[in-house]
Amino acid sequence: MKILLTGANGLLGQHLLHLILKETDHIVIAVGKGDCRTEFLHNKRLRYYSLDITDAVAANRLYLEEQPGLFIHAAAITQVDDCESDKVKCWNTNVTATRFLIDAARKINAFVVYVSTDFVFDGEKGNYSESDLTGPVNYYGSSKLAAENALLDSGLNAAIVRTCLVYGNLVNGSRTNFISWVKENLEEGKTIKVVNDQYRTPTYIEDLAKGILLVTEKKATGIFHISGEELLTPYEMAMVTADFLSLNRLLIEKVDASGFTQTAKRPAKTGFVITKAKNELGYQPLSFNDGLIKMFKI
Repeated sequence: MKILLTGANGLLGQHLLHLILKETDHIVIAVGKGDCRTEFLHNKRLRYYSLDITDAVAANRLYLEEQPGLFIHAAAITQVDDCESDKVKCWNTNVTATRFLIDAARKINAFVVYVSTDFVFDGEKGNYSESDLTGPVNYYGSSKLAAENALLDSGLNAAIVRTCLVYGNLVNGSRTNFISWVKENLEEGKTIKVVNDQYRTPTYIEDLAKGILLVTEKKATGIFHISGEELLTPYEMAMVTADFLSLNRLLIEKVDASGFTQTAKRPAKTGFVITKAKNELGYQPLSFNDGLIKMFKI
């Protein structure tokens, strides 16, 4: 099968490329911004294109020329405050570009896997299942929900994979994630303020990639929550990380969200129930501690 992957230069994109090329015989059409960052650039089953996915003409041309049997749409602006500050850019990237991809997929009858977020929920309840009502509290969440709805209304065979607070091994050119940020600051002896009144089920990046691959292999349709199982606050995650790496936990200051000035509001309590993914996909995530072991190769 030929898979077209957007967001190929990001943390998830590079881990997906590694997994697909290592574990399957699929051909991958990788799309990203700028030069290809993956170590698999010369793999015979990989073709890379630099593409602005918000350019309707260029995107449509590439999608229809390549005619993949399946799209994995992982490209997005995920910086929550940036989305709130530049709503036009956020909408163009997260929603309009998704609609371009949907239009092309409809023409070639391709399956679509869309990567979404826990921020489609309001954070009042926590421990969300796939059937719970959505209600984003910031523009990033609103844009991702709008893209979800566009896909659900498209009539395509499709899956939505929602995930939650992704952490893991940094790859070439990827942004830092929460756990790597904690490690870097503590190693430099810096005091960090970390919230203890927000709750997430942190997701190890390789688990997310494996979950998405399970969806693609089964061509499972509908919404799937792919995350870890442990409901933790960022403060708890930071403390566990400090102890795990034998770093100074006294540098971690416990605060609540009201102590931060942020452009966008964050949902207080998300976290996922992953029973559906376990039962229907055979998905089984690592514990947070085991994720740290793999991340730091200890």
